[in-house]
Amino acid sequence: MLSVIIPTDGVERTAVATLAALVPGAAAGIIREVLLVDRTDTDVMERVADVAGCRFMRFLGSRAAALAAGAKQARSPWLMFLHPGAVLDAGWIEETTQFIQMVATSGKDRAGVFRYARPPYADPGLRDGIKFVTRMIAGPSAEQGLLIARDHYERLGGYRPDAPRSEARLLRRLGRSSRTMLRSRIMVA
Repeated sequence: MLSVIIPTDGVERTAVATLAALVPGAAAGIIREVLLVDRTDTDVMERVADVAGCRFMRFLGSRAAALAAGAKQARSPWLMFLHPGAVLDAGWIEETTQFIQMVATSGKDRAGVFRYARPPYADPGLRDGIKFVTRMIAGPSAEQGLLIARDHYERLGGYRPDAPRSEARLLRRLGRSSRTMLRSRIMVA
C-alpha cells in the first residue's frame, strides 16, 4: 500500500530513529517497503538497511535527486517521504489508512502533511520561534513529511533534481486546496 522513501546522509542514529517509528506500520501491513537512499560513499546505511529489512539505494547527488530516484524505484501506489530523524507519533497508522481510503473514495487528488511537533526534551529557542512563524506564513516545511499518491506525485512533476528548493517547490505546487494537515504529529531530531 505504501512505500516510504528516506534520503540519508550516512548518519545511522537519525535513520534508525525514523525506522523504529515505522515498525508498527510495517507490522500493521500499511508499509510495503522502505527505501533508504544514501547520499554518501560509505557502507553505514547499507548495513542499516540490511539489518532493518529495507531496500537500499546509493545516490550521489542532491536531496531532491535522491528523493526522485527513490520515488522512481518505489513499488507502491502511495509514497511517504520522510527526512532521517523524523519520528511519527503513535496515531499515524490509523490516520494514514483513513486518509488513503478517503482520497480513494473521493476521487480528488490530495496529499497529507504531518503536523510539526517540537521534540519534548529540546530547549525552545529563537530558531524554533522563527520556524513556527515561517510555517504559519509559508505553509508546511519538507521536514514534516509528505504522503501522496504516486499518480498525483507524477502529475505534479515530482521532485525535480535540477531545481533549487525542490521539496518546498512541490509543497507549493500542491497548494492549500489539495494539501491536508494530518492530526498525527512528526518530531524531527
